[in-house]
Amino acid sequence: MEPKNERPVAVVTGASAGIGRAAVREFARHGWRVALVARGEDGLNAARAEVEAMGGEALVLPTDVADEAQVEAAAARVEAEWGVIDVWVNDAMATIFSDVMKISQRDFRRSTEVTYLGTVWGTLAALRRMRPRGRGTIVQVGSALAYRSIPLQAPYCGAKAAIRGFTDSVRCELDHDRSPVHLTMVQLSAFNTPQFEWGRTTMHKRPRPMGKIFQPEVAAQAIYWAATHRRREVWVGLPAVKAILGNKLFPGVLDRTLGRSAVDGQHTDEPLPANRADNLYAPVAGDHGAHGRFDAQAHGFSTQWWADRHRGLLMGAAGALWLLGKMAHRQKRAPSAWR
Repeated sequence: MEPKNERPVAVVTGASAGIGRAAVREFARHGWRVALVARGEDGLNAARAEVEAMGGEALVLPTDVADEAQVEAAAARVEAEWGVIDVWVNDAMATIFSDVMKISQRDFRRSTEVTYLGTVWGTLAALRRMRPRGRGTIVQVGSALAYRSIPLQAPYCGAKAAIRGFTDSVRCELDHDRSPVHLTMVQLSAFNTPQFEWGRTTMHKRPRPMGKIFQPEVAAQAIYWAATHRRREVWVGLPAVKAILGNKLFPGVLDRTLGRSAVDGQHTDEPLPANRADNLYAPVAGDHGAHGRFDAQAHGFSTQWWADRHRGLLMGAAGALWLLGKMAHRQKRAPSAWR
């Protein structure tokens, strides 16, 4: 799916900051036109400037993905400007760091509408255009939390699990219709993004990612790879692999382990900044870029993701080593001509 005569088109939701912002750069780096869907116009305009500085084309589409009509209007605008949508990336999200009993009904609904229904509306807008043409790829940006929930993020964990269920259902329908439209999901570990600065919280300490942290560019590379390959699901970062497989094998053990460790593991000892703004209902002003405040702790490379991406090569190398070892063993056991 690399550019040929005309540049292919990708739509990225949550494009103004964090992983979505890094994904915008990754598609632009490969020569794609990128439609930028998010609420924060400061971040959207900065993302457009980055794309144009790379010699690319960007279309700014201020959109609240929780509003189905706005998402559909954004999709229609992309096609009116550029024609066919080749890839749609659903990345927009809104989390709340809080004990579930302290979350208001209104806030719970809003977080779910942005994270879950925003993905549903994006998927449907893309399918309305891709299915009749018989081509296109939809990338759901997920999380290990789609499989293994943690405390203090019940709305987000529920939404990510719902996205996985929704995606599996749509896959079955596409298979029934023998549609070549491809639907893939990228399950991520913890990443250094601005969400920990602007996610709504009822805690009195600053939120932080739990466990090993990766830079957003690692996720962006995986999103682009998933968009241009036919892999059903991609896991990024060894912590995601451990969480997903561990939950399949020892869910009760993880319930107890996370109950003891994951509350303190999601906040620092620093008090919340005075007048801290959150983005649950409105974007936080300014350009926040892709990175959060954890650059000193974040890793720019994932060995697991590299190995997963090159697993065919690694399996071939392992097979070759096994064959060489077997040949050496046979040669060692063969009778010598000098005896």
